[in-house]
Amino acid sequence: MSNNETKRTNQAMPMLAMRGLVLFPDTVMHFDVGREKSILALRAAMDLDRKIFLVAQRDIKQEDPSIDDLYQVGVVATVKQLLKADKNTVRVLVEGEYKAKLVDLLSEKPFFLADIKKINNITRPKLEAQEQEAFVRLVKNIYEQYCEALPNVPKEMVLQVLAEDNPNKLLSQIMTNILISYEDKQMILEVNNVFKALELLVDFLQKEIEVLNLEHDIYNKVRVQMDKNQRDYFLREQLKVIQSELNDGDSPEDEVYELMAKVEQIKNIDDASREKLFKECERLSKMPMQSQEANVIRSYLEVCLDLPFDTFTKETIDVKKARAQLDKDHYGLDKVKDRILELLAVRQLNPDIKGQIICLVGPPGVGKTSIASSIAKTLNRRYARISLGGVRDESEIRGHRKTYLGSMPGRIIAALRQAKTNNPLILLDEIDKMGNDFRGDPASAMLEVLDSAQNNAFVDHYVEIPFDLSKVLFITTANTLDTIPGPLRDRMEIIELSSYTRQEKFNIAKKHLVKKQLQKHGLTSKMLTIKDEALYDIIDSYTREAGVRKLERCIGTVCRKAAKLIVSGEQTKVTATSKNIEDLIAPRRYKKSNANLENRVGVVSGLAWTSVGGEMLEIEVAVMSGSGKVKLTGSLGDVMKESAEIAISYVRTIANQYNIKPDFYKTCDIHIHAPEGAVPKDGPSAGVTMVTALVSALTGIPVRGDIAMTGEISLRGRVMPIGGLKEKSMAAYREQKSVVIIPKENKPDLYEVDEQVKEAITFVPAKEISDVLDVALIKNEDAVDKITQNMWCEFDVQQPTVII
Repeated sequence: MSNNETKRTNQAMPMLAMRGLVLFPDTVMHFDVGREKSILALRAAMDLDRKIFLVAQRDIKQEDPSIDDLYQVGVVATVKQLLKADKNTVRVLVEGEYKAKLVDLLSEKPFFLADIKKINNITRPKLEAQEQEAFVRLVKNIYEQYCEALPNVPKEMVLQVLAEDNPNKLLSQIMTNILISYEDKQMILEVNNVFKALELLVDFLQKEIEVLNLEHDIYNKVRVQMDKNQRDYFLREQLKVIQSELNDGDSPEDEVYELMAKVEQIKNIDDASREKLFKECERLSKMPMQSQEANVIRSYLEVCLDLPFDTFTKETIDVKKARAQLDKDHYGLDKVKDRILELLAVRQLNPDIKGQIICLVGPPGVGKTSIASSIAKTLNRRYARISLGGVRDESEIRGHRKTYLGSMPGRIIAALRQAKTNNPLILLDEIDKMGNDFRGDPASAMLEVLDSAQNNAFVDHYVEIPFDLSKVLFITTANTLDTIPGPLRDRMEIIELSSYTRQEKFNIAKKHLVKKQLQKHGLTSKMLTIKDEALYDIIDSYTREAGVRKLERCIGTVCRKAAKLIVSGEQTKVTATSKNIEDLIAPRRYKKSNANLENRVGVVSGLAWTSVGGEMLEIEVAVMSGSGKVKLTGSLGDVMKESAEIAISYVRTIANQYNIKPDFYKTCDIHIHAPEGAVPKDGPSAGVTMVTALVSALTGIPVRGDIAMTGEISLRGRVMPIGGLKEKSMAAYREQKSVVIIPKENKPDLYEVDEQVKEAITFVPAKEISDVLDVALIKNEDAVDKITQNMWCEFDVQQPTVII
């Protein structure tokens, strides 16, 4: 046949790939369609002549099949009815017309368009009329036997099939009404000779009849073996008969012997625990294997035998390689890295050391979780992470008693099963987010887990046998220590991670985040280039955070915009600069302003600590003629309101020193306000800030705009120490303050402040509130120089350098 003739006999038609269904000519079938490509093919067929080619796919799990995933022979059908079943499903009724062969796929989008060729049935070798009639009778007889062996077959359906004499229609109707696999149906569909197809059908029906009769015999045998009081064991007895008939599968006794052999092979287990497991195996052997209690015991034994009593990984410790690995994964964090290397060095000298439990504390996004992963990689230990955020039930840690329905082991045992070794590194993430309620206190359950003197025999409520946790290296993370109970905090060594400086954020973005986001979005450095000035602009204008998560999201935004420009063909290469950064992200959220650096009356910049880093907190005071009323606004807590009352009382004691009217508390109304009123604020460290703002407002003397301060004040004017100096100093550095007044008793805490911050900021320690006012109020340059000189003399040479 020539190519032109081939083209004339072929036909282009929408195609639908069927999953687990095979349609035959002269039959009607209804089914649901959910794939978008298939729905579009049906709609295309409705718009044309309602003809569609239906072909089965070889693997029903394939979501988007290609031509190699489809059978070659299918059926052309007419779409009779199309209904919308629900939002994403269409119900269709089709009638098979004739068989066709899939020659090629002309198109795969938006739907399959197939090049098909009609297949004509042949009847070679030719049979006599009597032979054909005998063959049809044989098929009907076999089909009638099949229906008798199959329960609950409607008689109307059987009579309808038996009334058909046409071999082709008889084949189609029987194939539609029998229960065989779609692969067998496809095999029969592909046979062109109808009598050859009927021979295969007879063979399949004979096998099905034998299987159905065997099932019926097994059922009768089981009923004979059953007593009136043994109906609950019907399924178990049926399984026994099936196994005996097939002579396949292990007996229940073999399963018990296998479990006991596994118990015997465990080396690192005490005799009492081994005996307990043996008793559980004996109990299992005496129970019906399909009973509920047997399933509980079997699950319990599987959990216990899955624990890594004897499995461990060989720890490799190389301080130099560890330093290189940490530097590769993280930029900065030198103090944290040094402490980790010290831990590794000690473990190298004394591998059996126990009780080294580290708690990484810091604001979100500074790399606490990723550091733990790097440590595991360095030590060649398996890594498992347990998220404790929101855990309120003690059973989440210790497990549930196996007597309860749906009981399971706790998260510690689950992590060990996941790691599959008895010496993994387990990260207890967000340990400060645990709560407690009527179900118990999970923090109390963690006391045994993190105590090296107790965790060598940790007992989970579900497992009920001790497991040695002393070989596990636990690392915990937290945003704040305030919510961690004292006994639990006492078991951990605290390592604080501070906020990142501007330069550190830039280096992290350039060395890690940009590469990560480029790879994530399918870009290369040739397709997108982010200039250094653009990175600095993103840090300054779009993010105000302690960590780098928002910074990474902004870089991801730039990558998405660049990908859109490149794919649409508008540009072949995108370069992010300070000039076009707003086009790639959005208008700048934070614009540089010198308003907070101006000298103002009654406005003082205080420093506050939050769980996500330090923040700048302004205190404003307005003095008006009145009757001595005091108004506090700004969502202040009880402690902060008390600080305001102490500040007013102390200002009354020093009124004469600053030429303040002694009766100002009677003749003036005072309004103290903390901006951003929607944010709750509390704590005592704003005391010196309130006193300074009050004195400035009452005297009209402006406060230096380049100064920030923190400290609690006593009723006698003594500046008392505060916490969180490291984070507060970072906030002052971020707001471009040049001087920070701190309590004198906090001088040792300056050791923890980053060197970059100490180079940019002058720290002034103050003992009395007069020291604060002499520096903060702009009234006499000589006084500033004098107090600066006196404070400088008080510093120890070995303390961090503080320049006044």
